[in-house]
Amino acid sequence: MAATRPERILIVDDDPGVTRLLRSLFESAGYQVHAELDGIGAIRYAAEEQPDLIILDLRLPDMDGFEVCKTMRKVFLPWSVPIVMLTGLDSPVDQLRGFACGADAYLTKPCELHQLLRTIERMLGETATAGSA
Repeated sequence: MAATRPERILIVDDDPGVTRLLRSLFESAGYQVHAELDGIGAIRYAAEEQPDLIILDLRLPDMDGFEVCKTMRKVFLPWSVPIVMLTGLDSPVDQLRGFACGADAYLTKPCELHQLLRTIERMLGETATAGSA
């Protein structure tokens, strides 16, 4: 029986502290993690490496996360990669805009880490189930 590779998560956040915290959380849960600090780097990495899930902040130095999400949806088959927006923008308008851009989940900072991990596990489980159907 062949060993399965760990699921790969791309974190897109320009705050090194947040990135370190999320990397530690996800790696301790058995995921492979890559982080990018800006939108252009994230789009390039996602197109080349095709991660299993993307955690996306909205405030990035080169472009906002809404544009990154729209671009990701063009790079991939429209809904093949789950995108979780994790941001400090908590207005209902921002949430609606996030979903309109193609986000699968929208969580606000600060969030409970166990809630974030459950969201990730659920989304990756749904992706695996859809892929095997």
